[in-house]
Amino acid sequence: MPNTLFDVLVIGGGPGGYVAAIRAAQLGLKTACCESNPYADPKGEPRLGGTCLNVGCIPSKALLHTSHLFEEATHSFAAQGIGVGKPKIDASKMIARKDAIVNQLTTGIKGLFKKNKVTFLAGHGSFVGQDGQGNWQMQVGDKQYIARHVILATGSSPRHLPGIPVDNELICDNVGALRISSVPKKLAIIGAGVIGLEMGSVWRRLGAEVTILEALPDFLAAADQDIAKEARKLFTRQGLTIHTGCKVDAVKTSKKGVAIAWTNKDGKAATLEADRLIVSVGRQPNTAGLNADEVRLATNERGQIEVNEYCQTNLPNVWAIGDVVRGPMLAHKASEEGVMVAERIAGQAGHCNLALIPSVVYTSPEIAWVGQTEQALKAAGVAIKVGKIPYLANGRALGMDARDGFVKTIACAQTDRILGVHIIGANASELIAEAVVAMEFGASSEDIARICHAHPTLSEVLHESALACDGRALHF
Repeated sequence: MPNTLFDVLVIGGGPGGYVAAIRAAQLGLKTACCESNPYADPKGEPRLGGTCLNVGCIPSKALLHTSHLFEEATHSFAAQGIGVGKPKIDASKMIARKDAIVNQLTTGIKGLFKKNKVTFLAGHGSFVGQDGQGNWQMQVGDKQYIARHVILATGSSPRHLPGIPVDNELICDNVGALRISSVPKKLAIIGAGVIGLEMGSVWRRLGAEVTILEALPDFLAAADQDIAKEARKLFTRQGLTIHTGCKVDAVKTSKKGVAIAWTNKDGKAATLEADRLIVSVGRQPNTAGLNADEVRLATNERGQIEVNEYCQTNLPNVWAIGDVVRGPMLAHKASEEGVMVAERIAGQAGHCNLALIPSVVYTSPEIAWVGQTEQALKAAGVAIKVGKIPYLANGRALGMDARDGFVKTIACAQTDRILGVHIIGANASELIAEAVVAMEFGASSEDIARICHAHPTLSEVLHESALACDGRALHF
């Protein structure tokens, strides 16, 4: 019989789950977090951090940084008077550095659990049922526990395509893409989303010939159309070959590599030969093994757990957050939901505004946005005004040799309230934070226009775009 009662039991130790557990413990709740992920650990133990830390956000950024430095040394140093000779890349050493960062951070989460008195339970978590007091009986590994509240933070896994077996050697998903130990001569990628573009950028910079096949007719369909057009132009100029409106017909592997038969947007058949293939066509929520049907946990047609605005499920005192519920599959969104749920369990008024979750693509230049696109606002009949300023007009950008890109601010024509900010350019991932703060507090474009921004900084491009909403840009 179960003999340990927790106020909160979190199922899953990713960026949503471990943050929810820490916050719940900070609020005085007796908290446990269980994890059973399969990622390799030097000690053979389950790894905290989820997809983001182990095979997603963090390792991909490490590879992007290394490849960016390599490209700078190869193509940009000479123009600035720096002579280093012809650089060489040791891909195995690059991967080892990435792994060391991951190991350091996963160990760090265990340290945070200890600091905040969160009990870590190694094992897969699932429902058994309810006891007589309305608590939940939960199975974790070969043991049972009782919890007053359960937070489901089981994350997502890569979606694969029928007839294309992923072995993470020749044909990779995000897991295999992050452990390629030598630069392929030719790399094919199915899917021009965030993962596809970032991984394509890594290996293109290191010398691979990269071709991306995207099924949708539009490139970066979720982004503002101006941003998407500029991004495609810049990525093509850098050397990425991008095809949209594609249909992959067949994939065959051999000792030579991978052959992809596909049909282009005009209906013409084509073949692409590559040393490796990365399949990057989205992700699907992880709900298998929860015993969800037995306890009648409601899910939708997409396999997501149904929740309300506060991430409550149809079951009493059962919550779900992150990739396993509606909304963008982003680590920071999962963390915010985790904090919200922990605070609501503790009787506080936590919230998470899904309309203002920033999106970022860590290519070069970076892409970031928050709020609505110009095309969505026009389709909804909203009268808007737009301020758009290029990086080329910014002294800091020129000094950094980062002249590509622009900032676009969209405000309501009647109220001046900011409705969307879209950035393509250096440090876009950091600059977008000012827009998120402004929009969360209902700022107008005039509010940003009247705030003093340090000079010279890239933040001045955002400042100028706000000024431009009223036709009064000062430096463009």
